[in-house]
Amino acid sequence: MALRIGIIGLPNVGKSTVFNALTKLNVPALNYPFCTIEPNQGMVLIPDERLPAIAKVSQPKALTGATIEFVDIAGLVRGASKGEGLGNQFLGHIREMDALAHVVRLFRADDVVSHEEGINPLRDIEIIDLELMLADLEAIERRRERTTRMLKTGKAHYREELDILDQYQATIEEGIPLRRTDLPLIDDLPLLSAKPVMYVANMNEGEQQLDPAFLEWAQSEGAEVVIMAADFEMEISRLESDDAEFFLAEANMDKPALHRLVAAGVRLLDLITFYTIKGDETRSWIISRGMLAPQAAGQIHSDMERGFIRAEVIDWEILVDEGSVAGCREKGLARIEGKDYVVQDGDVIFFRFNV
Repeated sequence: MALRIGIIGLPNVGKSTVFNALTKLNVPALNYPFCTIEPNQGMVLIPDERLPAIAKVSQPKALTGATIEFVDIAGLVRGASKGEGLGNQFLGHIREMDALAHVVRLFRADDVVSHEEGINPLRDIEIIDLELMLADLEAIERRRERTTRMLKTGKAHYREELDILDQYQATIEEGIPLRRTDLPLIDDLPLLSAKPVMYVANMNEGEQQLDPAFLEWAQSEGAEVVIMAADFEMEISRLESDDAEFFLAEANMDKPALHRLVAAGVRLLDLITFYTIKGDETRSWIISRGMLAPQAAGQIHSDMERGFIRAEVIDWEILVDEGSVAGCREKGLARIEGKDYVVQDGDVIFFRFNV
C-alpha cells in the first residue's frame, strides 16, 4: 500500500530533522526557512516485534518488514494559501498525503531562526490550520461550481453533494478544521483540513512536560502527541545498535521515540498487519482495518485477488506457541476462510488462488 504521511509545520521547527532520523537519509536540515523545497520522501520500516518471533518458526532466508512512507514537506507560513513562501506548491504536496504529522516547536534554541515570536504551540497550530482551511474554501468553491452545473442532469447525488459542500463551508467559516467533525467525506475531493493529524512535540532533550493547553487541544480532537528531541533522535539513528542502546539507556529510554512516532502513524491510518510465509521469505504486510481476504491478497499481487480461492489462516501467537505450521494444521488450528473473511491483525495467511 502506498500510504503516505506528510511531515508538516512552520519553518525551522525540526521537520527535516525528524525526517532524517526516521529514514537515516542525510537530507539538508539547515537553519533557514524553505531549506526543503521539493518534498523528500523515504520508506520507513515499521517496528514489529511479532515478525522475528514468526521467523524463529519459519526460519526464512529473507525476512521482509512492512514499510510506510514519510514525506518531508517544506514549512508553511502565514499567507501560504495566497502563495506566500511558495505556499501553493507546498499545499499541493499536502493534498497528496493520506495523513499528517504536524511538528510543533517546543524546544528553546536562540540560534534557530523562528518565523513567529516565542514558543506558542497553539498559535503555530492555528497558523497551519488556517492556511489549510483557506485552501479548502477555494477547493470547495471550485467543486460547487462544477456540482451546480451538474444539477441539470436531475441526478439526486449532485443535490446531496451540494448540501455537503455547504456544510463544509459553514464549518470552516466557523474556524473548525474538517477533521474535527463527523461530516462525510467526498472521495475525490481531498480537503486538507480533513486529513487525520498527529502532533510531534519537538522538545529539548530530557524534557517531557507539555504545555497543558496544547495537550488539551490535541486530546479534544483525539490526536496523538509524540514527544521527542529531534536532534537527539537523529544522532541515535546514525549510531550502531550497541552504541544506540547505550545512549538510550543513559537517557532512560527503552526505544527511540521514532518507534512511537511510526506506531502512532500506523494507528492514525488505522492499519493492521498480516504475515505471509512463502518459500524462503517471511514477510509482513500492512492493510487498512476491515479489508477482506481477496483485497489483502491483492496487496501482494493483483493476480492473487482476481484468482482468489481461499485463505488458510493461523493466528501468529498460536503459530509461535506451536512451533510449526505443520503442527497447527495437524491440530486443526489453521482455519480455512473464504472471500468474506475480514483479515485480523496478526493473521498469518497462506493464500490459494488461480493464476
